[in-house]
Amino acid sequence: MSSYHFFAIMSRMKYINRWSLMNNTRQENISEHSLTVAMLAHVLTTISNQRLGNHYDAEHAAAIALFHDCTEIITGDLPTPIKYASKTLRHAYKDIEEEAARHLLSTLPQDLRDVYEKLLLPTDTDPYVLRLVKAADRLSALIKCIEEEQMGNREFMRAKSEILTSLREMDMVEINIFMQEFLPSYALSLDEQNFTL
Repeated sequence: MSSYHFFAIMSRMKYINRWSLMNNTRQENISEHSLTVAMLAHVLTTISNQRLGNHYDAEHAAAIALFHDCTEIITGDLPTPIKYASKTLRHAYKDIEEEAARHLLSTLPQDLRDVYEKLLLPTDTDPYVLRLVKAADRLSALIKCIEEEQMGNREFMRAKSEILTSLREMDMVEINIFMQEFLPSYALSLDEQNFTL
């Protein structure tokens, strides 16, 4: 029986730190980030369905989010200011990400590749679901900025402002609902969240 490396490789997401150009009070790796984005993608999709009458697959959105940064196992986490510095860099990085995804898919047995291709390269997914995953990714970054700010770290102030602007520009009701109902709690201590059994 053949041995396949896909999930052992995925387990290495915990070694890739995010925000490499920033002074962090606590490092965040892409494994932690992906879990957060998956939860946020699930709730944004659920809000879209429950509050706005849509019928998107929240579990599929969460699964896409779980794998959305897995190519960084190969590429590393390229800082956002560099990644988006020019159209040339942006397109080149997209090509590299796709090649990395295809390499990762090659480490699966043939009969599982089609399933995971829909998660690593979700070209057939409803574009709005992909927007919800992107919104979840940005919300995760905003939450990181809030957490750093709560620790007295001013390093993330500009990033926070830019992320808030990008979230507003996305113009999605789901984002607004999440930010009104859930985001304020991230600035509270555990006691302030009334976390008691």
